[in-house]
Amino acid sequence: QEQLVESGGGLVQAGGSLRLSCAASGRTFSTLAMGWFRQAPGKEREFVASITWGGVSTYIADSVKGRVTISRDNAKNMVYLQMNSLKPEDTAVYYCTAGPRESQLRRGEGILYWGKGTLVTVSS
Repeated sequence: QEQLVESGGGLVQAGGSLRLSCAASGRTFSTLAMGWFRQAPGKEREFVASITWGGVSTYIADSVKGRVTISRDNAKNMVYLQMNSLKPEDTAVYYCTAGPRESQLRRGEGILYWGKGTLVTVSS
């Protein structure tokens, strides 16, 4: 069964860093674009970052640009989200996603797989 499992969330103080991981299993995800979305309490889900299947190109949302990087290791079927200089407004559940086209994925379209999410809480 294909699945994405996130880890690495937790409680961190403002200004701190976290690295989220997404473990993909059940199929070869190396041919899919991967990405991260987040949903804060009482808010709609929003795009955070995406990466093409080969890892050559990435796309970062303006709200986190300069503080977040996305990377992947296809040999390990892993995707990572490094978040630095965290702010209280980054508090959210972060979801790992996968789909055939990065340009669609970042718009929330054509997503084939969603993880169950990992909670990030940033205290002020």
